[in-house]
Amino acid sequence: MEITYKSIGIVHSPFKKPKGTPIQPRAARGIEGTVEIFPEYEKGLKDIEGFSHIILICHFHLSKTFSLEIKPYMEDKLHGLFATRAPSRPNPIGLSVVRLVKVKGYKLYIKDIDIVDGTPLLDIKPYIPEFGSEDIIKKGWLENNIGRLPDSKDDGRFTK
Repeated sequence: MEITYKSIGIVHSPFKKPKGTPIQPRAARGIEGTVEIFPEYEKGLKDIEGFSHIILICHFHLSKTFSLEIKPYMEDKLHGLFATRAPSRPNPIGLSVVRLVKVKGYKLYIKDIDIVDGTPLLDIKPYIPEFGSEDIIKKGWLENNIGRLPDSKDDGRFTK
């Protein structure tokens, strides 16, 4: 079954290419960017300024073809694609939880951005930690590597 989505906006960040971009919002603390919503979706931003964090759902337009086994960031061993958060996927959809600083018309000013400039935006949702599971106990193969996150950057392995 083929599914088609339409972009609702564009993400703007200081990162002009994937290589060197932080690999998660936690590793991008303080980095500022904007989200430009297309005019026909501006009314959908009503009341969003009441949230401190939002989830950006994006189309990773620069990702190369996926493989079902990959060497993800922070690891030198092969893992199954679905046991990773790598950007090259059957459906190259990414999500980032970012801090919402302010809203001005059709623009959202954000911090902690780990997204390449020009990335198409598919959706925005408010981030509510209480809606998620509080019982996360196992982190899989990442358990021993999570401490490497602050220094980890995209090295180009998943880019066209």
